[in-house]
Amino acid sequence: MVQINNAIRRLDKTAFPAWYEIPLGGTLVSEGSTEYKTGGWRTKRPIWDPEDCSHCLICWIYCPEMAIQVKDGKITGIDTTLCKGCGICAQECPREKAMTMAEGGDY
Repeated sequence: MVQINNAIRRLDKTAFPAWYEIPLGGTLVSEGSTEYKTGGWRTKRPIWDPEDCSHCLICWIYCPEMAIQVKDGKITGIDTTLCKGCGICAQECPREKAMTMAEGGDY
């Protein structure tokens, strides 16, 4: 049996992998999507108002791209390279004006 080591988590994208290095279909090979910059294809952008934000972190929990930046239990901003403009953060925010969506993908 071929031993598959930790190299399966970081495949070399410049060379064709061996058959045993290819992950099975539907297998998560990394912890999240921070290495995939999805911000370039958004059509809406989140507007975060730190004055109205209660820092409940609900937007951070629901964000599928880990774009909500948090430090010491408080939201510090939005990573524009990761945000794809889905609007889940604004939809789930309990404070009406703390997180809203605006037209346009640029910040």
